[in-house]
Amino acid sequence: MNMGIKIGGQIEKVNGKELCYSEFVQRYMKKNQPVLLTGLVEDWKACKDWVTDNGQPNLQFFATHFGKSRVQVADCGTREFTDQKRVEMSVSDFAEQWFKSSVAQQCSNATQGSNSQRVLYLKDWHFVKEYPEYLAYTTPLFFSDDWLNLYLDNYRMHTDPDNYHQNNEISCSDYRFVYMGAKGSWTPLHADVFRSYSWSANVRGKKRWLFLCPSQCHFAFDRNSRSCVYNIFDEVIETEFPGFKKAIWLECIQEENEILFVPSGWYHQVHNLEDTISINHNWFNAFNLSWVWNLLLRDYNEAKEYIEDIRDICDDFEGLCQRNLAANTGMNFYDFFMFITRFSLANLVLLCYLIGEHGSPRRSLSALAQNLALNLGTIRDIAVEIKCMCSLEGNYRCLLDTIETLEDPKFFKLCMGLARTYGMINKQCLRCSDFEKALMEDLIDLDILKKYSSQVCTPEDLIKFIDNAVSKLSGIFSEELSIIYDS
Repeated sequence: MNMGIKIGGQIEKVNGKELCYSEFVQRYMKKNQPVLLTGLVEDWKACKDWVTDNGQPNLQFFATHFGKSRVQVADCGTREFTDQKRVEMSVSDFAEQWFKSSVAQQCSNATQGSNSQRVLYLKDWHFVKEYPEYLAYTTPLFFSDDWLNLYLDNYRMHTDPDNYHQNNEISCSDYRFVYMGAKGSWTPLHADVFRSYSWSANVRGKKRWLFLCPSQCHFAFDRNSRSCVYNIFDEVIETEFPGFKKAIWLECIQEENEILFVPSGWYHQVHNLEDTISINHNWFNAFNLSWVWNLLLRDYNEAKEYIEDIRDICDDFEGLCQRNLAANTGMNFYDFFMFITRFSLANLVLLCYLIGEHGSPRRSLSALAQNLALNLGTIRDIAVEIKCMCSLEGNYRCLLDTIETLEDPKFFKLCMGLARTYGMINKQCLRCSDFEKALMEDLIDLDILKKYSSQVCTPEDLIKFIDNAVSKLSGIFSEELSIIYDS
């Protein structure tokens, strides 16, 4: 590899068993800093089933148990637009080709000849969604506050039927993935979908990561700030990417059974130094929700600019912009607004539960109330930003009826998921069985949420809805809820 790039440091490595959740939040998640974690995967079923006794990928196991799955496989030697060319094949076909390539590579090494076999990399396999009964792993506590996948376990991302295709249900249903590739497989320079956080656990093998922090990412783009360098180890043309040589990269060698936390907006390129199997999640929560909104806003402006010349002849120019945004980015403004509205309502339901049966707060759950207040404050701040965008006015239809939502079984599951998550995170006596019973038997006083207008159609409606509910609750959780309006 061309070593013309500047390596400015290594990613910190920490024993995950010696790190508590609040420390992880303060040191890495909140500061948007990467970290390599050890000691968290040893008891995973995947580490036993997916690796042979001699430490190799158990390709036969995958072919036998999951062989009929259709997956996307990248040809690492062929570029197609800004990514590697992908083909669809079954897992059994992929395993067979991987095995044949390994045999050919060994023969080539023995004869000192050249090996012209393609290097294939299985990417973005929605394994959990396809095999929910096979418990390959448990998401570590540090990454459990996952709004994205919790939401997609209960709702579709797109509210517009034009942006949803029934035959594509698996591929857009979650962001939990399995990756499998031979030594030499790699992923070009990129930042993660939605500018989400991600975590990547090596079940087998070793990876080399090269990172560029957000403050330096402009160095990887062309002079028009449109195209990103594809491979940082290629000969990068200075006239096309004038700042590239100024970039200072962080390096990380990720060993087997280690998990890498990748923060929002960090561009990275990844190379498999050995035959590798990894588990990856993308997710976001209150700490990086603003990254998601900022990406949507940027991509919206680009989509709008790209078709500006047809505005006068387009019957629904804004609708076309939003459809293009959903197709290119994975969600649009309507999807995002529905997302944050449902989450604000779910957080308020939990707060109502914490009040208790007689209108007195469950003081043992004060830390959980602060957690919910942080979430609501973040959502409210972003709703204010959306409201301030003149280009959005008049584009929202009635998106959510709060009373209907409170009676929706899917929303019930969303609330239960939040309860389980924050109960674990705060290590407090939030009994999910009690919360579930209270929801099912209408034992939670939700009049605070029902008495105001049930129609949330605009960002202003959402702000008023949060403010009205918080005003009523603040007499009980005054200290905890003050964070919502802190500057």
